[in-house]
Amino acid sequence: MRFQDVQPQPGSKKRRRRLGRGIAAGQGASCGKGMRGQKSRSGGGTRPGFEGGQMPLYRRVPKLKHFTVVNPKQYTVVNVGKLASLSPNSEVTLASLMEAGIVTTDDGPLKILGDGELSAALTVKAAAFTASARQKIEAAGGRCEIVAKGSANDSASESSDAE
Repeated sequence: MRFQDVQPQPGSKKRRRRLGRGIAAGQGASCGKGMRGQKSRSGGGTRPGFEGGQMPLYRRVPKLKHFTVVNPKQYTVVNVGKLASLSPNSEVTLASLMEAGIVTTDDGPLKILGDGELSAALTVKAAAFTASARQKIEAAGGRCEIVAKGSANDSASESSDAE
């Protein structure tokens, strides 16, 4: 085989369309673009999302700053001020708060928020604390213990098994 014998595969090369070269050429006059209108003119069509001057969909939808969280963390939240009614030197868990009536529903692991004042020293076992809540509990002479995201009783039994 020689270099001059090399040819493309049959059917791989197609003729380009010669537009506007008369009726007999098949693409004469309007060149296959229809009669009139914006899409028949030179320069192609419009940009993606253009709706003819109407306010486009991407500008009509509400202006969202962030994407929604797919699996949001659900906490049972309690403010520090609610813990002031408990007796000093007691241990605070989600179960003890349910018994005391401070929390009525278990919406997930316990999280302590920093609103209110606390004077009694308490040992608080929760899944999460805000910085102000931790500061107020420790200023009152208490302790903050982070437990697993499950219930406080489960994590207490696991830690006693480990020892």
